[in-house]
Amino acid sequence: MHMPPAVATAPASPAAAVPRLRLGKLCVAIQAASPAELMERAEAALKDSKFLEFRLDFLPQPAAAVMYLKQFLAEHKEVTAIATCRRKAFGGKFDGPLATELEILIKAAQVGCQMIDLEVESAEEAKPAQLARLRAAGAALLISFHDFTRTKGLEQAVARIEAFKPEFVKVVSTARTLADNLAVLQLIENHSAASHVVGIAMGEEGIVSRVLGPRAGAAFTFASFSSAAETAPGQITAEEMRDLYRFEHLDHATRVFGVAGNPIAHSLSPLLHNTAFRRENVNAVLLPLKVRSLSDLLTLAMELPLAGAAVTMPLKQEVLPHLANMDPLTARIGACNTLRTGADGKLYGFNTDVAGVVRPLERRMRLKGARIAVLGAGGAARAAVFGLVEQGAEVFVVNRTHEHAVTLARQAKAKSLKREVFAKQRFDAIINSTPCGMTGVKPAMPIAESELNASLIFDMVYNPLETPLLKMAKSKGIAIITGLEMFVQQGARQFEIWTGKPAPEAEIMRVVLHALRKRQETPSQN
Repeated sequence: MHMPPAVATAPASPAAAVPRLRLGKLCVAIQAASPAELMERAEAALKDSKFLEFRLDFLPQPAAAVMYLKQFLAEHKEVTAIATCRRKAFGGKFDGPLATELEILIKAAQVGCQMIDLEVESAEEAKPAQLARLRAAGAALLISFHDFTRTKGLEQAVARIEAFKPEFVKVVSTARTLADNLAVLQLIENHSAASHVVGIAMGEEGIVSRVLGPRAGAAFTFASFSSAAETAPGQITAEEMRDLYRFEHLDHATRVFGVAGNPIAHSLSPLLHNTAFRRENVNAVLLPLKVRSLSDLLTLAMELPLAGAAVTMPLKQEVLPHLANMDPLTARIGACNTLRTGADGKLYGFNTDVAGVVRPLERRMRLKGARIAVLGAGGAARAAVFGLVEQGAEVFVVNRTHEHAVTLARQAKAKSLKREVFAKQRFDAIINSTPCGMTGVKPAMPIAESELNASLIFDMVYNPLETPLLKMAKSKGIAIITGLEMFVQQGARQFEIWTGKPAPEAEIMRVVLHALRKRQETPSQN
């Protein structure tokens, strides 16, 4: 369901009366290799937004697109269009002179583009008569500043832009840290009452500013037509903005969560949690947070603030000293994968990796007294071993480096087995916590076929969905548990910790399974 578009009334400029604009909160930026392709993409983008930016500078001959624009806008009177022809020196693709850029923008305004984007450097270079002619074309003027290296001097950039009294102020920086988003959001809050302002931090670290900008008061935000057609680093698609992050529904009461790690771009946690929030009518959003240091995450958590976060390695250990409290299992394991911000503003830690292992198993067997072998002795194994010992299972740790198995077993009050002894015994379940079988990882098998000496095989790897180990187990009629089920269960427990509600497990399993299948059909995305 789409919210009605916001109406922005641009103040009249001294040079021309600018028409009243109907702006949605999402502008889809369109780039293409030819005018015809530009219009095809614009037509397709209308399903996501009636507010489009035409990046004419991406075309070999930008002026050639003007007549195409005229026809498109005549056929789609509901569209609000921005024309941009940014020069190469200022981050665009156009290599012509200022006079030609201005001429292209004037023609775009004359054929129906209601807004034109002029970089502040060009505004400063232009003569007053050139700017007056641009204003006389009748379109609203957006003057933009772009910094492709950092986030600094944002207020100075606004001052440079406001000297020209444009209808819209656009300041775009590059996020090198999560904290850079805070500077951009603060800029928006500082100026949104007096100006139509747009603020964005580019780059993967800047997603917070892209999604939350309108919530902070930005006139609108930008998205790409498709993942392969972004017009700026870190730009996300209109479909993701609308369906995954539901940006139109975010307000000041929306609780913001994150999944923090590096890399994080292909995490399925945003899909899992945002699906659950929507299904259970929770006013919340979860964003992927590319974290280079724990201190950066803690700054964002305190100042945004975050309501909670899922954390990946190595943050699971690094965050422990910064917690006001943690559940006993987290303390024993020495790893925290889930943060919740309390009413006191302090961070509290939990470990839901344990639930990801225990819940699927306890639905299939009685854990008390069950003989369970865990292959591996790393971080994933720790959660399995500690969690199963707590449930009363007899747990055996088997690892290529036996000394590591001995250490983990001693810490968790489990047992360790050498590989040759393991091969001669029988278990109720075998759990693979190693990366063996993961896409691109060799060897594919953590154990030989002759060592499948259990009633059930549980593989924590979920990419691919059916690992070589699970395929072999199925061929021998042995019951299996996939890594996907573990992922969904640990996420479901996080949802419960954050919201106090039971998670819609069937729904999140369905959407995550669909996304994984789709991703595996196009391996280049993995």
